[in-house]
Amino acid sequence: MVYLSRCYPESRQLLLFMVILAAWESGSGQLHYSVPEEAKHGTFVGRIAQDLGLELAELVPRLFRVASKERGDLLEVNLQNGILFVNSRVDREELCGRSAECSIHLEVIVDRPLQVFHVEVEVKDINDNPPVFPATQKNLFIAESRPLDSRFPLEGASDADVGANALLTYRLSPNEYFSLDIPPRHEQVKPLGLVLRKPLDREEAPELYLLLTATDGGKPELTGSVQVIITVLDANDNAPVFHRTLYTVKLPEDVSIGTLVINANASDADEGVNGEIIYAFSSDVSPDIKSKFHIDAVSGEITVIGLIDFEESKTYKIQVEAVDKGSLPQAGHCTVLVEVVDVNDNAPQLTVTSLSLPVSEDTQLDTVITLISVFDRDSGVNGQVTCSLMPDVPFKLISTFKNYYSLVLDSALDRESSSGYEVVVTSRDGGSPSLWTTATVSVEVADVNDNAPVFAQAEYTVFVKENNPPGSPILTVCARDADAQENARVSYSLVERRAAVVDVNVYLIIAICAVSSLLVLTLLLYTALRCSAAPTESACGPGKPTLVCSSAVGSWSYSQQKGQRVCSGEGLPKTDPPKPDLMAFSPSLPPCPEPGNVDKLQGYTLEDGIHTSKCSFSPMRKFHHSFLLFVTKENTEK
Repeated sequence: MVYLSRCYPESRQLLLFMVILAAWESGSGQLHYSVPEEAKHGTFVGRIAQDLGLELAELVPRLFRVASKERGDLLEVNLQNGILFVNSRVDREELCGRSAECSIHLEVIVDRPLQVFHVEVEVKDINDNPPVFPATQKNLFIAESRPLDSRFPLEGASDADVGANALLTYRLSPNEYFSLDIPPRHEQVKPLGLVLRKPLDREEAPELYLLLTATDGGKPELTGSVQVIITVLDANDNAPVFHRTLYTVKLPEDVSIGTLVINANASDADEGVNGEIIYAFSSDVSPDIKSKFHIDAVSGEITVIGLIDFEESKTYKIQVEAVDKGSLPQAGHCTVLVEVVDVNDNAPQLTVTSLSLPVSEDTQLDTVITLISVFDRDSGVNGQVTCSLMPDVPFKLISTFKNYYSLVLDSALDRESSSGYEVVVTSRDGGSPSLWTTATVSVEVADVNDNAPVFAQAEYTVFVKENNPPGSPILTVCARDADAQENARVSYSLVERRAAVVDVNVYLIIAICAVSSLLVLTLLLYTALRCSAAPTESACGPGKPTLVCSSAVGSWSYSQQKGQRVCSGEGLPKTDPPKPDLMAFSPSLPPCPEPGNVDKLQGYTLEDGIHTSKCSFSPMRKFHHSFLLFVTKENTEK
């Protein structure tokens, strides 16, 4: 976002140019914007929807949203026009402290399908913080006997801004006794100092008042100042002197309480009380240093008394002074620079940022299920994190960005085999020994209708009594469906197939009758010829034919009461009851006996008592018949 300033139009043009050119950071794989700190509410940052290639109309249906690990209320997106704007006051110093780089990392998430975009908004520093000295007044006690070119250290100012806005220059109010010694930039650990240029005379000037001013490099520049009051003392000729002006110590962050940091020794050339030294931290030392370190007043040993945390502060600069016990005390000074060494004392932190649950069992492979981010507060290899999944799950992790992963579907799902998974994600850093953290993602598998109902058995045989009243139950059937909820609800219906069976039987009967017609006509002609021949004794007589038919759906019989003359062969004796002359049966029945063995037909009786035989002639067995023809002969005496 461009910060509009009435006083500096060239700055406004420069910032606008930077926003246009840096919309996409080359090779970074993320959208990049910039915004000055202290921008007002509603300040334009960028057309985020347009730059991401999203249509305005799909922002709301696709659940467009922005998430941030930093304060999430600093930036907001207008869903009506897709513009990213400043929602609340952005204070760079509060957000990033003294870090040279300061950015707000956003995650833009849309659903249907699930997508994630990474947006970096750089917070540009403005010169909104003046230089600040530790105190508004500094008191120095200097003996009048101090030689020329003696140096007296001063605590410099600090500026919460960065870059040019934090580059400080100093000036000292004009005076004839002291000049300001400013160390080069590469020796920033060396403090400012006053250098004595003219001998002091307590009788002439017992006190001196100087003003030290610090000015930063911002536009417009800001300043801070401290009043330096010098009290001139009578001589204590020699001040304590440290062996070194700068001590550098490396200290691991997991150091235990009571550990010795360094023994800062000083010596004094004076004798007696003027050479006895008392050690102390400089009055300018911050309360934070005093809460973590202690100096022994007699020995000068500095020890650890508080928690040292690399993630809190990487260095501590401790100003130490040694003051003798003379009537006019003199002091010597040194700096102890403590560099904190990182140890692997922070386990990775896993965060599940978005879930697309439940997952349908017909979901396509490589579909994104959830987004996972990991963060480790350690640095170097201790902060390098890798993520892995528990084995034997149909998912895999894909790294989408630095410390960002997507959990995607790796193999097909089947809800009937497993209705859900407890996916365990393990994040492990590169420290030694390594630390790890696990997080469980519950993935529910949603059912689709991919299973047909199955009956307990494929076929049922039912015997139904005749004359059952309508609505009487005759059979209970049960079918089960392996799906769930609505997909498993089974409804039942009957499919009428009787008509089709009857039609098939009718067609079969017609075909059989057509094939058998020639044989039937032959038999009838043979019978007629025998009947028309000269009768012999007991050869012919009135008959009572009975027609019996059978088929696949049942059997029926028909009796014709008219008298007929049916021939059964020559010379057959009269019998009582009459014996059958001609029998035609289904081929499923046994064959009839030969004509000379007609007596074997006895023993089978129809409704009227006439004897029959369940048999058939062998010529008819060559065909599939559905009818049974019985012809009997009445007794000639009747």
